[in-house]
Amino acid sequence: MFLLIQKLILNGGLMDLKKYELPNLPYSLDALEPYISKDIMDVHYNGHHKAYVNGANATIDKINSIVKGETKGYDLAGVVRNLVFNVNGHKLHSLFWRAMAPSGKGGGKPGGILGDMIEKQYGSFDTFKQLFTDSMKSLTGTGWTVLLFDKETGRLEISTIENHFINHIAELPIVQIVDEFEHAYYLQYKNNRNAYIDAWWNVVNWDFSEEVLKRYL
Repeated sequence: MFLLIQKLILNGGLMDLKKYELPNLPYSLDALEPYISKDIMDVHYNGHHKAYVNGANATIDKINSIVKGETKGYDLAGVVRNLVFNVNGHKLHSLFWRAMAPSGKGGGKPGGILGDMIEKQYGSFDTFKQLFTDSMKSLTGTGWTVLLFDKETGRLEISTIENHFINHIAELPIVQIVDEFEHAYYLQYKNNRNAYIDAWWNVVNWDFSEEVLKRYL
């Protein structure tokens, strides 16, 4: 992305970066209660996620202005970094909404391909759940805990992503994802992130995970 934008700017080329849109939620704002409140969802989705979309689109406008020679004295690396931060924030949140299911439809143990993989790789779902929980609770600062699938090795990988991009392993699809930024829980759980993490297990959407896996197997 950096080299593409740099080349276009230096050569005075025109670019047509598509603008981003806030996706529709797959459920109502109150669908995850009591585990994730309607107030949290409203602020998180209509506030923070929308801000990432707006931030990405504003940066695209700035890039187009730079390319056209209308903006001078810019920090190219800073512009690209801002674009990556906002685009990743948008895309990760889009996955996060789908990776949860309304109360009564989420939670429990996964079946199908994912269930078999977890049993084979970790020995039991309880062992996997403890490792994933430990990873979530050990995240320093803000970011995400994700379950990745490595097609090359055929293994699941538990990892954390700081902010929206640091430590993310290239090309590995996200099978499950948890937002651990304070805006994901603070209105409801205050500074008790561990309580939010424990509650999240009740709305995890394993059907989403199974759907992702099937695309790569």
